[in-house]
Amino acid sequence: MPELPPLTLVQMLRRRATETPAGIALRQKDFGIWNPITWADYYRRARAVALGLRALGLPEGGHVGILSDNRVEWVLAQFGAGIAGGVAVGVYPTSPASEVAYVLGHADCQIVVCEDQEQADKVLECQDRLPQLQRIVVIDMKGLRGYPRDRIISFADVEALGAGLDPAEVERAVDAQTLDDVALMIYTSGSTGKPKGAMIAWRNMRAEAAAMVERLGAGPGTSHLSYLPLCHVAEQMFTTMAPIYAGGMVNFGESLRTVQEDLREVAPTSFLGVPRIWEKLHSSIHIKMIEAGGVRRWLFDRAIAACEPFAETPPAQRSLGQTLTFALYSALVFRALRNYIGLRKARVAMTGAAPISRRIVTFFRTIGVPVLEIYGLTETTGMVTGQYPGRTAPGCVGPAVEGAECRIGDLGELQVRGDLVFAGYYKNPEATAASIRDGWLHTGDVVEMIDGQFRIVDRLKDIMITAGGKNLSPSEIENTVKGSPYIKECIVIGEGRKYVSALIQIDLDTVGKWAEEQGIAYTHFRSLVENPAVRELVQREIDTANGQLAQVSHVRKFHLLTKELDHDDDEVTATMKVRRSNIATKYATEIAGLYA
Repeated sequence: MPELPPLTLVQMLRRRATETPAGIALRQKDFGIWNPITWADYYRRARAVALGLRALGLPEGGHVGILSDNRVEWVLAQFGAGIAGGVAVGVYPTSPASEVAYVLGHADCQIVVCEDQEQADKVLECQDRLPQLQRIVVIDMKGLRGYPRDRIISFADVEALGAGLDPAEVERAVDAQTLDDVALMIYTSGSTGKPKGAMIAWRNMRAEAAAMVERLGAGPGTSHLSYLPLCHVAEQMFTTMAPIYAGGMVNFGESLRTVQEDLREVAPTSFLGVPRIWEKLHSSIHIKMIEAGGVRRWLFDRAIAACEPFAETPPAQRSLGQTLTFALYSALVFRALRNYIGLRKARVAMTGAAPISRRIVTFFRTIGVPVLEIYGLTETTGMVTGQYPGRTAPGCVGPAVEGAECRIGDLGELQVRGDLVFAGYYKNPEATAASIRDGWLHTGDVVEMIDGQFRIVDRLKDIMITAGGKNLSPSEIENTVKGSPYIKECIVIGEGRKYVSALIQIDLDTVGKWAEEQGIAYTHFRSLVENPAVRELVQREIDTANGQLAQVSHVRKFHLLTKELDHDDDEVTATMKVRRSNIATKYATEIAGLYA
């Protein structure tokens, strides 16, 4: 594998603009039309934004908050900050005003780029708590006519302002960049406390890009749909790091509501889905098959049963019979399903950011989607282990990527060393010292080694010990249960208890469609949950899951949640990770009832 140039991401973007100016770097879909942006325009516009930010008062090393869904302006703001010698700080657009205030305040942001009125209102609501904040830049100015112009300026005006200035000043700043400069701040999801600001250096991003080339074949000719939040390191891998260092095109869809349609139109060669995305795609296929009924449903069930052995057998060991059977059912059934979910051209499809049900992974491999399991953290700048195509042991996350050293420490904890490891937590030397000890990042994840591949057991802090002294992995139980298309969330209880129980949230779409087919009437989420037939359905699904688990891990009792878990209610994080301690407190009565 050729070594990547020793350049920062911004310096590499400038090189691409010089060497392949007419190549297509980005596409933005607006009103149904995909508008291309060349490498030359990408750098020119980002540089104009940099000059505009400087003109607004952004100092050298200043911080620019970005509060928006994925779109071209997100990366223009990110690289505008980088070209100006500043640091981009992403904020989840789903965050309530209180979380926005915390991140922007803790990060000392002088300027914040907001997508629209909704996001600008969050910043204005908490501006008294943001003494460093000087200006608010808004991409879509609709509805902002009466707002104070001394605070708010449009993104277009910032770009136009910069386009009229001499670029020599920022070009010198780009020349002076080093790989050890901080490029980006990514705030952890904060499932156990306040989010921490992880400082990502240009060196870290370069190392991650090299890992993606080595493990996933990133490079020219690849295409990607950018839809996961760019304030998360996973999307940064595919939207900025790999395409700029290795080549490839990034597509920005119209909105989050059109992701499925955009996927079908783009048909990307690489796709990253967090487990919830794969679960939703699985559910959407399940609903489609319920609706199809009759012969089509029968053929689908037969195809899945016939081709599962093909999916679970390493490519080199597949028999001619398995290969021919898959080819037949691919033509009859699976090709249409891959078209339906937009993954007909996917050379690599990845799942990461959280554990996933083996049943879900096997399903997608069965229909011909080459799902790889990868593992990483914000603190490792993304992927640090990953499966190779063709070497996909179920439930494992592959060996360490090139450039990363991994070892198993005390209590089975995975420890990592290398250029991927982040620069530390912003304004939190204590947390940095606790995380990086003797040059090794302590991940907090318990792992085991199986045939040269790591398997993630669980978070060290989440391992449960039953009243009988047995160690349990709640995430293994939860993800096995969530392999059901009818179950959206499962929260296991078992610490110090005689047996395992769970809080279950049904999947409204699939259970709703099932209820329709059964002639069961309901008016809202709660009325559906409280129907005895739904409880029987969930019990059957849990019985199926229990059949895949050791007896000590069987879910003996469960409580059905009568509302969906919500970020605004502090039940899940912005990345939909369950806040276990909050849930345990909020549902203490229901949990007590499971052990009464």
